[in-house]
Amino acid sequence: MTAPSPQPQSPQAQFARDQWYVAAWSAEVGRDLLGRTILGEPLALYRTEDGRAVALADRCVHRRFPLSASRLDGDRVVCGYHGFTYDTTGACVSVPGQQRIPRTARVAAYPVVEQDSFVWVWIGDPDRADPAAVPRAPHLVEPGWVTVSGMEPIDADYGLLVDNLMDLSHETYLHGGYIGTPEVAETPITTEVDEDASIVRVSRHMPDAECPPFYARSTGIEGRIRRLQDIEYHAPCLYLLHSRISPTGSDTPVFRTEITYAITPSGPGTVYDFWAVSRDFALDDQEVTDFLREFNHTVVMQDVDALNLLQRCLDTEPTGYQELSINIDTGGLAARRILAKLAAR
Repeated sequence: MTAPSPQPQSPQAQFARDQWYVAAWSAEVGRDLLGRTILGEPLALYRTEDGRAVALADRCVHRRFPLSASRLDGDRVVCGYHGFTYDTTGACVSVPGQQRIPRTARVAAYPVVEQDSFVWVWIGDPDRADPAAVPRAPHLVEPGWVTVSGMEPIDADYGLLVDNLMDLSHETYLHGGYIGTPEVAETPITTEVDEDASIVRVSRHMPDAECPPFYARSTGIEGRIRRLQDIEYHAPCLYLLHSRISPTGSDTPVFRTEITYAITPSGPGTVYDFWAVSRDFALDDQEVTDFLREFNHTVVMQDVDALNLLQRCLDTEPTGYQELSINIDTGGLAARRILAKLAAR
C-alpha cells in the first residue's frame, strides 16, 4: 500500500452535536452538583432523590451564575446567587420577591442515558435523541470483570486524542517499559470502516511478541506472548480496545483485557479523557487491581503530557503547514472522515 498524499494538519474539530457524549462516570454524579462543559456548553449534573441523573444548563437565567456552584432543595436546583429555583425539566418554579415567574425563566434540560457506568448526554436537538443509539461497553458492569477507571482533562484538540488512540504504534516509543514493545510498531495493521454505522476497526495481531510489564506483572506470564489488539471506535465518543494475550505457541490460557475510552470534547482545544481497564483474570487479587490502576494512570498521563505538548507545537505552526500520513494512520484518517461527516450533518 502506498502512503496517502500529505494531509493538512488536523484543525480543531468541528463538533457533531446530534450525538451522545459521556459527561461523567455514574459514580461521579450524586447529590452534589457537578459541573462539566461538553461541546462548549456548561452543564450542571446531579442525581434526583430517586436516583435519576439530570443534566441542566449550568447558568442561571438571571445573572448567569453557575448552577453547579449552587445547591439542591429536594430535586430542585436553587441558584446560589439570587435563589432562582429550577425543576428537573429546567423550568423556573420560584423567583425572589415576586409571585409571577417570567415566561422565559427556564434553562435547557438535556436528554440523559445512564448505561454501562457512564452518564451520556445529548447536546443537539432533543427531538433527535435516541437512547437506543448509545453504544455499549457491557464489560464495565457485567459479572466476571474487574475494572479500574479514571478521567483526565487534556488541553489539546479532541481530534488529537482520537488520532492517538487509533494508532497504537506510539506505544513502542511513548509507553516503552509500560505497554509498548518493538513488535507493536513493527506489525502491520488491518483496517475496516463501516461508514453507515460510523465505526472504524483497526487490528494488530502479534503472534510472537515481548511481554510488556503491564501484562507480565498482572498475569504472571514469563517469556514471549501472542498479543492481539482489536480496536473498535464508535464515533464520535466510544473507543474499545479488545486485547487478548496468551503464551507464544499456545492458545491457552487466554488473558482478556478490555480498554475503554470515552472521548468527549469539552470545547475547542480541550477534551475529557475517560479511561478504564477491565480484566477477566485474577478477579479477587487486590494487588493486581491496585497495580493496574496505578500503572494505567501513568500510561494515560504520558498521553496527556504528549498531547498537551503537541497542541502547543501545532498552535505555533505557520498557516499552510502540511502533515505527512503513512499506512499506520489509515484508521485515524478514516475516523477523521467520519467525524467530519457527522459534524456536517
